[in-house]
Amino acid sequence: MKLPPQSLKRIASRASTRWDRHYVPSKLASDPVYEAVATELHASALPVLDIGCGIGLLTHYLRELGYQVPMTGFDYDDRKIASARAMAAGMSDVRFSVGDARRDLPEHSGHVVILDILQFFTPVEQDVLLRAAAVRLAPQGKLIIRNCLADESWRFRTTTMGDWFAKATLWMKAGPVAYPTADQFRRVLGEAGLSVSIRPLWGGTPFNNHLIVAQSAKSEAAS
Repeated sequence: MKLPPQSLKRIASRASTRWDRHYVPSKLASDPVYEAVATELHASALPVLDIGCGIGLLTHYLRELGYQVPMTGFDYDDRKIASARAMAAGMSDVRFSVGDARRDLPEHSGHVVILDILQFFTPVEQDVLLRAAAVRLAPQGKLIIRNCLADESWRFRTTTMGDWFAKATLWMKAGPVAYPTADQFRRVLGEAGLSVSIRPLWGGTPFNNHLIVAQSAKSEAAS
């Protein structure tokens, strides 16, 4: 489910700044998370809520693959949401909104995606967000998360340095607060009645990223 070069160029052409026009194709081509999310969705007809959507790259990736389901992007960075809205001008069933994920999440029933934002919350706030995401899953929906996990590896140390560099360069508005653990995902999402799988998603990067997929234990057993 990788995008061909012409699709990457088409997405990049929608960007409103020179920086984004260079950043977008490189990010989509090199980061394994977009292909991983698309694979998990399996061309599902359920709508998708992308929490921490940034400039909306997941939406464009899925649209290029032919996913025509309603897409909702949500992020607290109004600058990125402005870029996301500009890039998605003319797209149907796509909307982007600004808010705090700890209290402002929109109503939703479908799949939920959370990519690389949990480290910006305290452990208590992470638990609250995970529970809020879980209740927004449809019976056949999946909660798909990519995040660095806290452990003793060199990959973890590299990831923390990368996050602080993103803060120093103003790409991220805040620095990391706490990194979640694998046990935390299993505990919180298990209490919500979800079956949880966790696997490394390093790709060609040095980062300690993992893919966490949670879904109803009943729906997993039926699949």
